[in-house]
Amino acid sequence: MLLRKVLGSLVVLLLFSTLLAACGSSAPASSSSVATAPPVTATTPSATATALTPVALQLKWVAQAQFAGFYAALDQGYYQAEGLAVTILSGGPDIAPEQVVASGQAQFGLDWLASLLVTREQGAPLVNIAQIYTRAGMRQLSWKTSNLTSPADLKGKKVAVWFGGNEYNLLATLNKYKLNKDTDLTLVQQPFDMNLFLNREVDSAAAMTYNELYQVLSAGHKLDELNILDYNTEGTAMPEDGIFVSADWLNADARNQDRAARFLRASFKGWAYCRDQPAACVEIVLKQDSGGVMTREAQAWQMAEVNKLIWGDPINPATQIGYLDPARFKFAADTALQFGLITKPADAAAYTHAIWTLATK
Repeated sequence: MLLRKVLGSLVVLLLFSTLLAACGSSAPASSSSVATAPPVTATTPSATATALTPVALQLKWVAQAQFAGFYAALDQGYYQAEGLAVTILSGGPDIAPEQVVASGQAQFGLDWLASLLVTREQGAPLVNIAQIYTRAGMRQLSWKTSNLTSPADLKGKKVAVWFGGNEYNLLATLNKYKLNKDTDLTLVQQPFDMNLFLNREVDSAAAMTYNELYQVLSAGHKLDELNILDYNTEGTAMPEDGIFVSADWLNADARNQDRAARFLRASFKGWAYCRDQPAACVEIVLKQDSGGVMTREAQAWQMAEVNKLIWGDPINPATQIGYLDPARFKFAADTALQFGLITKPADAAAYTHAIWTLATK
């Protein structure tokens, strides 16, 4: 299935989960303090349910190749091998992963870092324990015939973007080019499809490489018809899919840190499997399509693009999956503060390398 603000309120938090939809480092820094659709559950013929520790992962959206590594870890028995009975909970437009984890309905959540920072400011002690996407998949598209070859060219244009937190890549870029978001261009709230762009009702539109870009191409257009603004290249990209937990859960039982490390270790193996066996992972994802809306072609495109976001482009098997570069965290936190997503500076306790270190040592 193809995907994809009033701050300080639950409405804003819920908006974050409606979004469809990040940078590694070769050596870890000092660790911070560790302060819908039917679910998919791990089973194994060689172990009884009582022999495994039950945990749940709340996704940010419905089943698709964006989450293939988690489904692969389940399908290939990696979670079971780590002593975990994992339930994967689908997301959707009315589900906020942060709320689910903060309320104890799941031990692990997956969402963009900006959403976690908002929830922390509202009082939920959430902490990022692994950053799955080392690059951002969000782009800004325009038609080549519009001759918008630089962000500076957006002045005076109608620019569509998802609100609720995902506009901050764009706002940071406009700020870089000294463009005022209120007076120098017109921002348009973008829906979950690309019709505004395809109908040329806007000059530019947001797109994830693994989703909306494919929508444009599958509508009969070619890459050479497009100008594509890459926020990674601009240095204004904010981290996307990251795994988080509640610090309360992490500290409630000394064994939970070990369980979290085992969850990461198995998840990383699942993503490595999808790196090395992308076609097999597409088939695993297609098994989750209870509504019959996925296509193999779309999921294969998505799998290839997601692999680039995790392992680099070109894909580099030596990438240290899951490591959140402190510089990337600081940029995201500073950007969120600058544009009012949060009202006070985020503290370093919003993430930790401790669990990642346990999982990878």
